[in-house]
Parts: sequence; structure tokens; C-alpha cells
Amino acid sequence: MEYCLADAREKGKSGICLLGAEKKKTRLTDQSFAKKFGFEVADATKNGYELLALSFDGTVPKFSDNAKKMAIESKELTIYYDTQCPYVSQSVQAVRQHCEMNGFPLSLIQVDALQKAKALPCVFNNWAVFCKGSFETVNLLDVEYLKRILKK
Repeated sequence: MEYCLADAREKGKSGICLLGAEKKKTRLTDQSFAKKFGFEVADATKNGYELLALSFDGTVPKFSDNAKKMAIESKELTIYYDTQCPYVSQSVQAVRQHCEMNGFPLSLIQVDALQKAKALPCVFNNWAVFCKGSFETVNLLDVEYLKRILKK
């Protein structure tokens, strides 16, 4: 964290943001760790995701209105993803295979540009799952987890 802070200051950034949650969630930053460095909650969604920020110049970031929707119009299983995490491709492949074998409509949307990321209907952490129009999780799916989501 100290390296990250020094690097951001050296490059003239206005601050640093982290995705967190009101209650501990898998694969998200431990807020107590970030708060030791001065991070504060700058914004939050209705379902408990929080934007932690450490501002160097007084700028206060916020989630976009679109990100706070946490819903989409499509009723099919929809996954927004990027390739930052090396396990994403395995999860995409497993989900695609299960959906094809069981006749579930699936939409996979790779987020590969800043504009796509800014337009997302959720707080994105390189993987976001929607089913029947509702946000489900930012956690990667295995087949059992996928089956539970599809049964809802």
C-alpha cells in the first residue's frame, strides 16, 4: 500500500479508490487495512458495496448512477468480465459449457475499454453476474454456484 500511495502521489493523481463492502465479502479489500492508511467511505450502494477513497486534493469520488442501479433489462444470465484475473477464463468456459448443455441463454460481455467500464450497471470488480435482471455477485462461478443462481 505504501508503494501504491507513493506512486500515485508521484504521478500527480488526485487519490486512490478501492472497492469494499459494509460486510466482509470474498475477494474484496479488508476495509480495516485501508482505513489504517486514511481511506474513508466515499460512496455506497443499497446492497452494501462501498467506495473507499484516499483523496490527495480534496476530490471525493462516487459511484456512477448507473453503477448504483445493480439491475439490467435482460432476463438472461449476463456476465460482465475482464481478463485481469487469471481464473476468469476458466469460469467463463465452465459457465458457457453448462449453459450450452442445459439450454440456458447466456450473454458474456467483456469489459475491455474504459467507456464500457464506466457504463456498467454495477460496481465492477472484473466479474459481475446478473440473472433475471438482478445483480447476483462479483464472485467467480463454479457449476454448483451457477446452478443455485439459475434456480432462483
